Amino acid sequence: MSSQIAVLFVCTGNICRSPLAEAAFREEIMRLGVLAQVDSAGIGAWHIGDPPDRRAQAVARRHGIEIGDYRARQVEKTDFEHFTHVIALDNSHLRALRRLSPEGSRAQTSLLLDHVPGRAGQDVEDPYYGSDAGFDQTWRDVVEGAAGLARGLWRR
Repeated sequence: MSSQIAVLFVCTGNICRSPLAEAAFREEIMRLGVLAQVDSAGIGAWHIGDPPDRRAQAVARRHGIEIGDYRARQVEKTDFEHFTHVIALDNSHLRALRRLSPEGSRAQTSLLLDHVPGRAGQDVEDPYYGSDAGFDQTWRDVVEGAAGLARGLWRR
């Protein structure tokens, strides 16, 4: 088992929030000059193999990040052994992950916004059924969460 940090971001279908969180975290660790494995997945299987929602791709692209090659996948029990941190985007995902996590798992589970001072317990709202503006808010939330998570992991 590797001691390298490995982070998995999890949302409902892995086409909106979790790919944006993955992208934001990749950018943050690149900025910090640290290494980690990073991926994202969904609780459900509805979008397996699909690229991120076009609106998620658009908001990432506006910030200079291309996520069109990401493909949705469903979280698996083996993820709890491979990843050191499994990060839920909302409380329903956190509950599902805790049910799915095998006993003795090495992965620490938490909400993304638990890593932001004053935002513990808060959800990153699902922008899927809303307007494009919801994706902008999701981006702001995941960038803030990614920075807080990275600060906590690398104490910078």
